[in-house]
Amino acid sequence: MNRILAYCAVGLLAPLAALRAADAPPPAAKPNIVIFHCHDLGQYLHCYGVPTVQTPNLDKFAAQGVRFARSFCSQPGCSPSRASLFTGRYPHNNGVMGLTHANFAWDLHPEEKHLAQFLKEAGYATVAIGHIHETRSGPQRCGYEKFINQGKAAAGTTAAIAELKRLAASGQPFYLYAGFIEPHRLPYPKASGQPAGEHGFPGPHLQPDSALGVAVPGYLRDTPGTREELAGLQGAVRHVDEQFGRWVQALRELGLETNTLLIATTDHGVAMPRAKCSLYEPGLQIALLLRHAGRAGWHGGTVRNEMVSNIDVLPSILDLVGLPIPANVQGRSFAPLLDGRAYTPNAAIFGELTYHNYYDPQRSIRTETHKLMANFSTAPAFQDPSQQWRPKSDTLVPANPASAHHPHLELYDLTKDPFEQTDLAGKKEYAALRDELAQHLYRHMVETDDPLLRGAVTSPQHETTLKLLRGDSPAGHAGRGL
Repeated sequence: MNRILAYCAVGLLAPLAALRAADAPPPAAKPNIVIFHCHDLGQYLHCYGVPTVQTPNLDKFAAQGVRFARSFCSQPGCSPSRASLFTGRYPHNNGVMGLTHANFAWDLHPEEKHLAQFLKEAGYATVAIGHIHETRSGPQRCGYEKFINQGKAAAGTTAAIAELKRLAASGQPFYLYAGFIEPHRLPYPKASGQPAGEHGFPGPHLQPDSALGVAVPGYLRDTPGTREELAGLQGAVRHVDEQFGRWVQALRELGLETNTLLIATTDHGVAMPRAKCSLYEPGLQIALLLRHAGRAGWHGGTVRNEMVSNIDVLPSILDLVGLPIPANVQGRSFAPLLDGRAYTPNAAIFGELTYHNYYDPQRSIRTETHKLMANFSTAPAFQDPSQQWRPKSDTLVPANPASAHHPHLELYDLTKDPFEQTDLAGKKEYAALRDELAQHLYRHMVETDDPLLRGAVTSPQHETTLKLLRGDSPAGHAGRGL
């Protein structure tokens, strides 16, 4: 076994029993769990190195808590990423390989267990606010006892603060989750030259923010359209940050900080071309900030550089509250890392894309230094999340997305080329590394029983259309789209 493969094997095959044996003493009382989650944020925060976005509240929280500098999602799409966050399992295993709403119709397998179900069974009160996008079966299926349908950050935060007051008075440990729409693109008034009904930044209820200028990331062309969109994105992110500040203040005023784990995170990268909906770094990188002021190692302004995936969050929470981690959970608890116990860092992070707007099956492996992507179709080079007929932002690579399609494999040196602009897969001097990573990715697919090994993955839309053609109209679909 060569050096890189051996290193990866250590991280992936370390005995789970040793990793999951919670030898630290449990806290005096079960900690409350609070998750602040927003759409499409990526790592677009000042504390993650974006100098022109104003996020003082999240930056302060990072300075007082723990910031995971290299945190990733399992899939750069809304529903699959959330499904991984709340089950600790890959999308191709938990059933959510695409969006759950409308005719996309993906859903968690019936046997999949949600974080709220684990905590409810452990005696927690469970409340959700805003967007539950990991299932189409509703909040009760997830284990939430109460659901408040307020998806915008300001109104949802007001509801969350009221819930925090109620929950604090009950004396029962609680789990409160809120999922907010911003900074997702939102329906925007018709602009000159653009069709009606398109989506953009920052949304009609917010204002762009370019007070500190606009920093154009290295995968986008510096054009007026790009700068306009980034200013709008900055306005939406600033609004999210303002609401998060209200959460922190409420927890402090209610005396909940010491025994509450507060997590601030997102689903995937920002909704810019070659970010969201792609397995490139800007699509998979996510903000992951947390603080538990009553537990050593879980606060204090620590920056962790170990690579973590969002499938690691659920087992970490279970570990923290003293619950056993089921054998089918694929994520690895980082609680030992924060507690100062034995912990073997992830040597590789796996990403995937199967469906978003259309079928575009891809798989990836990321090591400390390189990424290999495997493309199973000749679809366009990336799915564009702009939600506009004429996107305002352009990529540097490919120069003309309309004529660029997937190669079989892509290989990038993330140390020299962090924005993945130069594909090395076809270069002879990288053939050995390419093949090594390809074998490792294939082995991961086999070990996780990836359905791509058996051919193309059939969508719920496909199944429903067949039923309609046979005259076996499924409930709620008769005539839809015909």
